[in-house]
Amino acid sequence: MIDFTEEQIERYSRHILLQDVGVEGQEKILNAKVLVIGAGGLGAPVALYLAAAGVGTLGIVDGDVVDLSNLQRQIIHFTADVGRPKVDSAREKIRQINPDVQVVTYPEFFTASNAAEIVRKYDFIIDGTDNFPVKFLINDACVLEGKPFSHGGILRFEGQTLTYVPGAACYRCLFQAPPPPNAVPTCSQAGVLGAIAGMLGTIQAAETLKYITGVGDLLTNRLLTFNAKAMTFREVKTPQNKCCPVCGNHPVVTELVDYEQAVCDLANRV
Repeated sequence: MIDFTEEQIERYSRHILLQDVGVEGQEKILNAKVLVIGAGGLGAPVALYLAAAGVGTLGIVDGDVVDLSNLQRQIIHFTADVGRPKVDSAREKIRQINPDVQVVTYPEFFTASNAAEIVRKYDFIIDGTDNFPVKFLINDACVLEGKPFSHGGILRFEGQTLTYVPGAACYRCLFQAPPPPNAVPTCSQAGVLGAIAGMLGTIQAAETLKYITGVGDLLTNRLLTFNAKAMTFREVKTPQNKCCPVCGNHPVVTELVDYEQAVCDLANRV
């Protein structure tokens, strides 16, 4: 059991006051290990809120450097960070927010060669990427390693998210394979309202904390979508697909592969 310092009691007092969280829940948060894949539009608010909440270990995976065009939505990076590795910029801000948090950085892209080794070290995984090949890779790695994760995707004024835990519907239960290259535009091709990243990222952070503490109902077997133009939210039931190629009754995806990436500027990821 953690022996909370007076500073920690004050820092996390609003969590401790919550009947559903309390000291026991905060202790679970401090002991948790969460991996954030992508230190961009989604990963930025996720990392900031999880750091503020006191998640004990935060892993950050990103092989990019900060670009000026990122600053419109990737709020963990500042103007002075342009040109710096995103993982270094993110680690610096996380430590400024909360020195309790141990930050483990992976200044590399998430690929079939490193995915399993990285995800198996963590309790919960965050998909903060903006391209389909990596989203499917994250899904497959988590399913094969038995790791829960939060899927998130944004484009223009819209966002979508679901939470996977072993036994529930995974991303492939809804979308069995990546679309052909250039069939669906990326944020660098079609644009995205900056605040949309914050809206979805905070939902992903909340799902993470709910999973860690065991509080509430997760977004399992349901896809949450929203359109910020009309500010409408919709929930779609997504039962597990018995024919899913990775988690179904007769899986055909049994090892990790790198899918073809759409042709776009990868330096401007979500």
